[in-house]
Amino acid sequence: MDQQDIRTITDSRVLATLAHPLRRRLMDVLKVDGPSTASMLAERTGQAVANVSHHLRVLGGAELIEEAPELARDRRERWWRLVSAGLRWSTADFGGDPASAAVAGAAESLNLDHHAGLVRAWFAAGDDERAAWRDGPFSTDKWMRLSPEELRELSQEVIALLDRWASREAPDDGERREPVFVFAFGVPGRP
Repeated sequence: MDQQDIRTITDSRVLATLAHPLRRRLMDVLKVDGPSTASMLAERTGQAVANVSHHLRVLGGAELIEEAPELARDRRERWWRLVSAGLRWSTADFGGDPASAAVAGAAESLNLDHHAGLVRAWFAAGDDERAAWRDGPFSTDKWMRLSPEELRELSQEVIALLDRWASREAPDDGERREPVFVFAFGVPGRP
């Protein structure tokens, strides 16, 4: 899977599949940890293997993940991997049909809840874990005056910066590296 392989979702059924909280989490685990079996994913998410297996089949049916048979040690073992390095969608692509627009709006809201939940979980972490990261975690916000084209340009620059860090080879220098979640929004608004 190419790191630049970003799938654009234009089918509301696929978007509805992705919007389910456990399915989203399973995809996040596959992104961070790589190909996994249902048992491995159940252990990482605290879910029952049967429940995870069901949701993996649903994700597979939407072509968001696929089996990786070359990783199996026998016929019973089923490994799963992401189909694309990333996903994107725009609510503008779903405006022609009220039902699809409702799905896109709900998915956008759930996605924001997911992002905020990951940040809230960090703030709820214990003092020992937070102390280990000292000055690394950050939060920033800025008000800017931008045209639509300037916001598009800023978006491309921020995404390119995050892509560069996400696709880099981690140095073999003995430093401990953990998964880090970074997200950014740039939206028109009023103070």
